[in-house]
Amino acid sequence: MNPPVLLYRVANLFYRYKLKPVSGIISWLNRLFFSTWIPGSANIGSNFKLGYWGLGVVIHSNACIGNNCTIAQNVTIGRNFRDIKVPVIGDNVYIGAGTVVFGEIFIGDNVIIGANSVVNTDIPSGVIAVGNPAKIIKKNNMPYWEYDKVQ
Repeated sequence: MNPPVLLYRVANLFYRYKLKPVSGIISWLNRLFFSTWIPGSANIGSNFKLGYWGLGVVIHSNACIGNNCTIAQNVTIGRNFRDIKVPVIGDNVYIGAGTVVFGEIFIGDNVIIGANSVVNTDIPSGVIAVGNPAKIIKKNNMPYWEYDKVQ
């Protein structure tokens, strides 16, 4: 587990025990030391990984990210201006460097999102999506870490 994820886990623990000021301070330490914003109020599953220690990653405070997800550097996950809800990301998702994911959308399980993509619509499970705006280019019914083994 890399240090920004560890700090998030500690901040999330304090947040769940209703110690929000302490959680906020730890989140700010993450911002200060690692240039990443992952508030303790975000709901992130197990085995979460950040590329390059999360450099430039911004995750909305209400974001929901599933298990076994990897987020590369300079990724933003947030809310659209008029939306109330934020993205919900399923299990086994890889989000490439420089990607922006925003709006009231759902990203399914076993999804790979290519680098520098802009995702503002739902992405179903088991696909690879790339581009601005992101478009589905291929079906992918396996976790992203297995994908290289069959090429």
